[in-house]
Formats: sequence, C-alpha cells, structure tokens
Amino acid sequence: MDDSYTNFPTSHLAGSVPAVVTEEKNRYKPEAPAASSPILPPNNGPNAGRGYQTLGSEEDGQQSTNKWNGVFSVSSYTEYFNVDTDLVLNRLLSSLNPATGDFFSKIDANPDLYGLVWISTTLVFVISAIGNCATYLMHKRSDSNSSWNFDVNYVNVAACAVYGYALLVPLGFYFLLRYMGTSASLIRFWCLWGYSFFVLVLSSFLLIIPVEFLRWTITIAAGATSASFVALNLRTYVQSDDLMIILVAAFALQAALTIFIKMWFFS
Repeated sequence: MDDSYTNFPTSHLAGSVPAVVTEEKNRYKPEAPAASSPILPPNNGPNAGRGYQTLGSEEDGQQSTNKWNGVFSVSSYTEYFNVDTDLVLNRLLSSLNPATGDFFSKIDANPDLYGLVWISTTLVFVISAIGNCATYLMHKRSDSNSSWNFDVNYVNVAACAVYGYALLVPLGFYFLLRYMGTSASLIRFWCLWGYSFFVLVLSSFLLIIPVEFLRWTITIAAGATSASFVALNLRTYVQSDDLMIILVAAFALQAALTIFIKMWFFS
C-alpha cells in the first residue's frame, strides 16, 4: 500500500510544486560586448547629445601626430635617395643639355634629393680645394719669392653660399609659384637646382688654369648652361607672359652664383 501511494501522480493536484527542471542550469546568460563594439561614454560632457563615440577620434589624433613626427625623421626621406648609377648619370647628362627642357618629365615618377645633397657637397669641397690651388698658381706666377698660406675660410664661405643657395632659392620660387596658383613641387625644385650645380663642379676643375681670360670664358659658359637649365625647366610652371620675370630672376640668380664663385675663389 505504501508503494502504491508513492507512485500515484500528483502533478494535477492543486498546490503541488512542479519538479525542478535541469535545463535551468543552462539558461541564457548575456555575453560581454565584443571588442569592436562602440564605447558609450557618459552623456554629460561637452559632447552631450552627439550619440556614441568610438576610439577612432583618438587614433586619428595619434596618426596626425605621427605625420608631423615623420617630417623630422630621417627614414621619411629615404625614398628620395632611391636611385641607381644609371639614373643619376642620365640626370647629370640632362643638366649639361638644357635646351631640351624636359627634366621634370624625367624625374616625375622618382624625384630625388641626391643631387641636392651630394652634388652640393662636392661643389663645396671642389671650389674650396681647387680655389686654393688656383690662388697659389696665380700667386707664384706674379710673385714667386713671397710665401703663400692655405685659406681655410674658403670652406666656410663655400658651405654657407652653396648650401644656403641650394635650400633657400628653390624654396622661395616654390612659395612664389604656389602663390601664383601653380602646382609646384618643392622636392622637384630641390632636385632641379641640385643637378644644376653639376656643370659648376666641372668648370671648377678648369678654373685652375692661371689665365684670367680663359677663366672668365669658362665661367660665362658654365653660368649660361646652369642658368638656362633652371630657367627652361621652370618654363613648364610659367604659362603666362606676365610671369616671364620669374624665369629671368631664376636665370639671373644662377648666373650671379657662378660669378660669385669665380670672384671669391678664383681671383
């Protein structure tokens, strides 16, 4: 009798307690938000009413800071020295033939700063060393009995003149042409003026000849070649006849640099 009562179903009786279901152990639990979900800041700051914000604004700020840091990083300029020997020789030969005026089309895909740095540095040391040698020959030719001393100041003057000219003059023409509404490129201007010094390097070796008339002939020829190379290539940025004064100014400045080298180092 006792066993029969215990097996009697009681779930239909009023007030009975249903059996505990084991599935309650596996009932739904909310998952944590994914890492990519937007962050909801408290809506009580200066951005109240603008909805949720993500971390993108902070990342954009870091990226803009990194861009400015790249300006002062040496690694940011390595791409402008990515040239080989054949490419440099081709551009050097182009500077000796200014009549073509197509230098910008040759460097359009890969402008470099190799000419600005290394050709300018070569010019500094060449005019300093050859200038002293030329002064020595002229001194011995006029008065062989007196002593002669090497002038170390030639290096300081050459560095200030060449580096200052190579950096500031292209920068000035860049801002001027940009003000005129052209799409000038500072890297291309520095590349142009850097390679324009190559003919001055070659002429400096010839200026060692202690004949004044021949020196002036070499100076005029080298200055005209270098100045024409700069002016004729700048012509692509000057479409109006009213801006031809810019080409004249570029020609005159380049010729003035050549005359300065002759007068200071080879007189």
